[in-house]
Amino acid sequence: MNRRQKELLRILLTDLGEFFRIEELTDKLDCSEKTVRNDLNTVESLLKQYPSTALRRKRGTGISIVADKEGKDKLLNHIYQLEAISTEDRLLEMAYQLLASDKPLTLSTLAKEYYTNTTTVRHQMQDISRWLEGYDLKLVSKQRIGHLVQGDELSKRNALANLTELISFEAQQKQRVFQLFSPHEIHTVRKLLRDLQIAYSLDLTGDEFQSLQIHALIMIKRTRQHAPILVGRSKDTDVRLDSYHLTVWFLKRLEELLSLSFPEDEYIYFTWHLVSCRTPYTGKASKHNELLSDVVRQLMLQLQRMTMIKFENDKGLRDGLESHLAFALHRIRYGFTIRNPMLSDIKKKYAYMFSMVILAVEKINEAYHIHITEDEAAYLLLHFQASVERMQEHTLLKRAVVVCDLGVGMSYLLQAKLEQSYHDIKILASIGETNLPGFLYEHDVDMIIATMDIDHPDIPVIVVSPLLESDDKDRLEAFLQSVDQEGTNEKEVLPVIKRFINPDTIYLGMNIKHRFEIVEMLARQLVQKGFAEQSFIHRAMLREKTAATAVGGGIAIPHADPNFVKKSVVSLAILRHPVQWGREMVSVVFFLAIAKEDRDMLKPLMQTVLSISQNPAMVEALNEAESVAEMLQIFEQ
Repeated sequence: MNRRQKELLRILLTDLGEFFRIEELTDKLDCSEKTVRNDLNTVESLLKQYPSTALRRKRGTGISIVADKEGKDKLLNHIYQLEAISTEDRLLEMAYQLLASDKPLTLSTLAKEYYTNTTTVRHQMQDISRWLEGYDLKLVSKQRIGHLVQGDELSKRNALANLTELISFEAQQKQRVFQLFSPHEIHTVRKLLRDLQIAYSLDLTGDEFQSLQIHALIMIKRTRQHAPILVGRSKDTDVRLDSYHLTVWFLKRLEELLSLSFPEDEYIYFTWHLVSCRTPYTGKASKHNELLSDVVRQLMLQLQRMTMIKFENDKGLRDGLESHLAFALHRIRYGFTIRNPMLSDIKKKYAYMFSMVILAVEKINEAYHIHITEDEAAYLLLHFQASVERMQEHTLLKRAVVVCDLGVGMSYLLQAKLEQSYHDIKILASIGETNLPGFLYEHDVDMIIATMDIDHPDIPVIVVSPLLESDDKDRLEAFLQSVDQEGTNEKEVLPVIKRFINPDTIYLGMNIKHRFEIVEMLARQLVQKGFAEQSFIHRAMLREKTAATAVGGGIAIPHADPNFVKKSVVSLAILRHPVQWGREMVSVVFFLAIAKEDRDMLKPLMQTVLSISQNPAMVEALNEAESVAEMLQIFEQ
């Protein structure tokens, strides 16, 4: 028996002998008459196992159960045993009730319904409340009234479609959301969607088909509850020209089979979902195609500038980004939320590249007034990472030009030192700064090694001393590692992280409860101490709001655009109590404020912190340090 059938049995047993009309049961159970009649057949089959009970159907009067006290007690006990659901299922169903209800639900009501205590319900409500924040929804608690979810209808539907995130971010778990809907409705929607695919030769992926099915079931639920979506009329013109007729074909048949009538806005809403599954890109000139081309071009340019990797000539990367963003921009336009089940793993495995993608996405969002989420960004990262690996297969040497204005002798000495120490760098020439533009016009260069500050928008510049001292070698080595491999040897870069940690920016026993407050406080301190510009605070907050910077192991690495940092520094904060940081709990915060001239060090720094996060003993030592001196000593070991 499903939950609705158990509730039907409970209603009939509570008022034993009283007749209920089908219409009454339909209202109480919030479903169709056909569903109630099917459920009554299930109940009648169960009652055959209890000789002293029976289902009575009286024409013109209604339905009731006849049972003696022993039979009633046995049936209630049967319901109780069925109600002993798992903690995960209870969490899913509670969240479903909160999102689908327009009336407050009390702790005691939920505790009674799920045969548990109010303390357990309260703890699970806290989990639900944190999860709802990711959908711009708020769980409001009013004393003596109950709990109610506040937010717009679109956000509620997005949350309903992704309920299984509460228990797991694994893709295969998404099937469990279907247990919350009527089997008859699930079957009807599935069959109609398959018929739609055949009728219009739609090539939907498994995920797309499942997504359409879930959203159609939510539409049915919310329409029955008189909770319509309001989409406005400004966005429906273009969808009518493309996929609206598919929606009409599907929903008209669904209305007939389920005795429903969908409002016009629901037609537009479902068309948005269809458009988000089927690529609208036809090659014709349109504002959407112009936006797509601009976003792809700017993403590649921003990533090239920040990572010092030449993405501009990778046609495979461009094609992959266009293919993904053709769908993504429609999802973003219509306010649909997509979740990436690999997000946590991607953020940990490719911490540096993910952060670079997020920084680029920030600029894209601001420039084009769109909202690419961290889940979308994680998919974009996979395209860039694939490009990096393709290039690594074909690139053996890094082509460099040495720029030095200290005389021919010093230039040749620096070139000789570089060639002697770095066999994977090919020095094309040693020239003066005035000759650089002409040289770059005639030669393909991967990097510029200079003895003075040079600002080049497309080619990475690394500044070294003319004598190539040990500090310069560390920085060059770290840069080459950041280009050639994702992993970084912790022992090789630990001296670098020690170089950036400043005793004046270490904070022990910090007692702040929200990650945004922590980031803002640390960023403000860096500004006050002269390490960053005032705008750094805003950029750091924007970076954190775009995507949580937790990397696992109880560690987070907030950071921001190097252009707003005056002098590189790593700020370190130890929290008195772990804080929710996106999807993880964090107690150690490495705030990486790396200036533009040191940006080649950002990747090895991130990789070092990531390796620390995978060392529980070191994380514990950081948490237990009682003084700044003791903290610094940990990095000497």
